Amino acid sequence: MEKLIAELTRLYLAPEAVTREALAQHVLGQTTLAIKLTTADGLVRALAITFRKAFGDGETGHWERLCKVANALQADLGVPTPAVSIDGASAYRLWLSLETPVPADQAQDFLALLRQSYFPEYELAPDAATAPVYLPPCLNPRSGKWAAFIHPGMGASFAEESGLEVAPPLAAQLGFLEGLDSIADEQFREALRRLERRQAPAPATPSAEPVSSAAADALAAELPPQAPAAAPVTPQAKPRTRSASSTDGLLLKDASLEDIVRHLHEKNIEPTFRFLQGR
Repeated sequence: MEKLIAELTRLYLAPEAVTREALAQHVLGQTTLAIKLTTADGLVRALAITFRKAFGDGETGHWERLCKVANALQADLGVPTPAVSIDGASAYRLWLSLETPVPADQAQDFLALLRQSYFPEYELAPDAATAPVYLPPCLNPRSGKWAAFIHPGMGASFAEESGLEVAPPLAAQLGFLEGLDSIADEQFREALRRLERRQAPAPATPSAEPVSSAAADALAAELPPQAPAAAPVTPQAKPRTRSASSTDGLLLKDASLEDIVRHLHEKNIEPTFRFLQGR
């Protein structure tokens, strides 16, 4: 319990957000708290991005959209691997930890630009960056089921039901958070710049001035003979393989049950909870 609370605090909570005793009761299901991911002076410490089913999504559209955004955050924007959770009802969440809290308007701009680039189908609440959230693991007060951090490779199995009937083992929850990094200040600023560039209109290409045939002939006469064009050099790409225990990416769709069990065993975690037993 102490280690899990320490990891939740390290990644997502300001010191004044919630007491250790209250957080312990929340994690044990004795109460459920809507916890602010902001500091006392309104700076944003972490971001939780919610993915619910949208019209026309089909069974797994919201999960596939989360996969797209999670991988874009890493590959396009250069931020560390986010955590993935189910909310205990019908949605998934991505969790982004900020090493240095940022102003609320800057965090909201980041989410708005991220949405415009990668999930424009979703509406973004005006307080998406500052609204309190149910931090996993906890009981969802509406459904009575458990919200929990999950192994990303098994996320699709929760497309129909994003909640657990029983509390997830605390050791497994700890295992999903250990080793995750916060987004450093410069990483966040650079990611914001990249998102802004994606939304900036492309500069107009100036049209070339027409050249008369006489001028072209005169220019050609003054130019030296051209050497034959060299063939382009294209180094052969080496195949890249990754296992489910690697930490350089989410492997959101590729992990098998055996991969995940092996990954957890490497962390001395016994996978006894429902979504690692198959459905």
